[in-house]
Amino acid sequence: MSRVTARRRTRRISPSGEIQRPDTLAVEEPLEIRIGGQSLAVTMRTPGNDVDLVHGFLLSEGMIGVAEEITAARYCTGTDDDGRQTYNVLDLTLRTAVPVRSRSFLSTGACGLCGKTALDEVRTLSRYPIAEGGPVVDTQVLAAMPDTLRSKQSLFEATGGLHAAGLFAPDGTALAVREDIGRHNAVDKVIGWALRQNRVPARDLVLIVSGRASFELVQKAVMAGIGMLGAVSAPSSLAVDLAAEAGLTLAGFLRGETMNVYTHGGRITASSNRKPRLA
Repeated sequence: MSRVTARRRTRRISPSGEIQRPDTLAVEEPLEIRIGGQSLAVTMRTPGNDVDLVHGFLLSEGMIGVAEEITAARYCTGTDDDGRQTYNVLDLTLRTAVPVRSRSFLSTGACGLCGKTALDEVRTLSRYPIAEGGPVVDTQVLAAMPDTLRSKQSLFEATGGLHAAGLFAPDGTALAVREDIGRHNAVDKVIGWALRQNRVPARDLVLIVSGRASFELVQKAVMAGIGMLGAVSAPSSLAVDLAAEAGLTLAGFLRGETMNVYTHGGRITASSNRKPRLA
């Protein structure tokens, strides 16, 4: 398997002076996803958990609904300048053929489509409507999840340059944590894990992300039927709109003991030692 970190020389400057020393960096390499030998997409990712990544990606794009729809996944032969296998092309075999070349992926913030079009597209393609119930999580438990996520980011600890996503049980137990140079890849990796573990639809789980909650991340949660999404940073307006329409509980600015709850807040229960206060 490809390396996930690499060493590079750096010139470190500080008030006490400067030194030359090696630095540990997160590896970023392309992964080409093929279906039956035909190129579907290329994503820049941190190597590792690639099979989870492609399962999550295909689910997010509405191409599969269960893990069994992918009958085989194999790396294609390819070597770097040193003759090592690159593991940068993954070819999938699907149980049912799909028209790869005419495939139209879900819209993101860069596509130029209006918000209503994007919302309609996700609603049409999602196989897993979010249940009325969903996870019920105490505020203190939810507030602690980002710290738990951070404690399991071993690659971030070494490089300082990776996003993370984690799936949690309502009691705060971390079920799966994945890191990647791209936040959308980290989410695809944990969703792919859930799909392969027969945990999709994941209506009873909480997805926590280390950065902001974009429309694309909310879309991925909705496509997997996840009931709650919490982000360390802010959501976008379209992310809030999609979460509200899809029935997803969305919380942002999960920092310390505070948070902003944007949609379907009934699933987040106030701790007994907290009293509601009007702004």
